Amino acid sequence: MSASDVSACATPQTGDLAAPRHVAIIMDGNGRWAKRRGLQRTAGHREGVAAARRTVEAVRDLGIEYLTLYSFSTENWRRPAGEVRDLMGLLKQFIVDDLPRLKEEGVRVRIIGDKENLSSDLKALVHRAESETADNTKNTLQIAFNYGGRDELVRAVRAAAEAAIRGDIKPEDIDETLFARYLDTHGAPDPDLVIRTSGEMRTSNFLNWQAAYAEYVFVNALWPDFNADILAEAIAEYHARERRYGGVGGA
Repeated sequence: MSASDVSACATPQTGDLAAPRHVAIIMDGNGRWAKRRGLQRTAGHREGVAAARRTVEAVRDLGIEYLTLYSFSTENWRRPAGEVRDLMGLLKQFIVDDLPRLKEEGVRVRIIGDKENLSSDLKALVHRAESETADNTKNTLQIAFNYGGRDELVRAVRAAAEAAIRGDIKPEDIDETLFARYLDTHGAPDPDLVIRTSGEMRTSNFLNWQAAYAEYVFVNALWPDFNADILAEAIAEYHARERRYGGVGGA
């Protein structure tokens, strides 16, 4: 059942139910949105940024503490060089244009993913966004950029192994809690709800560790068309489910 099928039986609002603490979104469909309109893929990506802005505002209004947006994956480097440059440029522009407003609204910004092979100017902007919002506490926006779940796990294993070699930790002390400290998302709660747009039904190497017990909702809307009503429908479906975490349900 997708969120688009829920609208007939659920009001697009959370009502008296508590909002999920952490919502993560696989933003998919920018290229198809542009193609259907006879536009270049870049136009779809730009509209996708507008959808991201709407979503940040909707999350704030709903009282959701954490929002993670899957913006650029480690696999996206395989796209044409021009499109990759455009995507890099959009992140730069987003930081430059939106950072003042995000700071004013109390949003903490984190960029998760492998930052090592980003350009020096993009690294500087990422550092600026994170440092200037580090003390904000209203909610947290995590942008997954040059991110891949498997890559994150490999980097975390490597970091834990190096810590063990240095004698900072003992291998026998490594458990889920300790290991999570080496993930890009350390300090953030695991997502309660993962939404994927565009009708595709796969996880695409996103938050492989963190989303182990998340509820997934797949919506048919392409990402540039995503809005507060679609988000609310997805949350309504989330509330309709029983989260058992491997245990026995109450019904």
